[in-house]
Amino acid sequence: MSGASHASIPGPGVEADDPPPRWRTVFISDLHLGTPGCQATALLAFLKAHPSQTLYLVGDIVDGWQLRRRWFWPQAHNDVVQKLLRHARKGCRVVFVPGNHDEFARGFAGHHFGGIEVREEAVHTTADGRRLWVVHGDHFDAVIQCARWLAYVGDNLYELTLRLNRHLNRLRARMGLPYWSLSAYLKGRVKKALNYVTSFEQAVAAEARRRGYQGVVCGHIHRAEMREIDGTLYCNDGDWVESLSALVEHHDGRLELLHWHGDPAQQAPAAAAGQTAA
Repeated sequence: MSGASHASIPGPGVEADDPPPRWRTVFISDLHLGTPGCQATALLAFLKAHPSQTLYLVGDIVDGWQLRRRWFWPQAHNDVVQKLLRHARKGCRVVFVPGNHDEFARGFAGHHFGGIEVREEAVHTTADGRRLWVVHGDHFDAVIQCARWLAYVGDNLYELTLRLNRHLNRLRARMGLPYWSLSAYLKGRVKKALNYVTSFEQAVAAEARRRGYQGVVCGHIHRAEMREIDGTLYCNDGDWVESLSALVEHHDGRLELLHWHGDPAQQAPAAAAGQTAA
């Protein structure tokens, strides 16, 4: 199955009636609202085109780290928050599992805000009976846990790369070339980065297996992936800064990784072939 289809976005406060849930469950993470790199317009289009019975927000929804340094909150970011609240009001179960960038919300675990549940972590049972551990994943990041100052430095370098990426893609768009991710290219070419990703995936899957779950859904590393690791299903739903991806559950329990392609004017990457897992 291919990625998402085109969808138009109505003006603020004007929305057609919601269609019936297309998916049983949608998992998204790493929106990084509050940063220029957040692809809020594309996310709004995706959420409109992909209603679900349950929506998991798997961490780093709001980037508290960046907001503390510099306030950035355009209308599109406010529209995303309103869209999520509207989902909850209309009967969609919305579960927020905070990450390291919005760790301030971890103090509210167990509470509801506007119908949105805040959980330190969650367990999702698929329609075919598999139990999936839902966690952001930063607890498995040695840099976050053991050298927090280094994590902040890395975050600043990542923001710089994203700024360069935006300028580069504006130039590519004028030349008629498709979207291209500089940071994804760099991460894919640096051996230490690849080793880090592999170690992270193996550590998260191993902990899910130790806890008796059939799989895990996480975010944090901005790398959409779905594969079996030593008999445990590892799912990373990616991000809404670069990969513009989400994990979705069909009504029969099948899982699929989608990449939003939407409107080319949004500079979203081309849709990748959907990965599925029964």
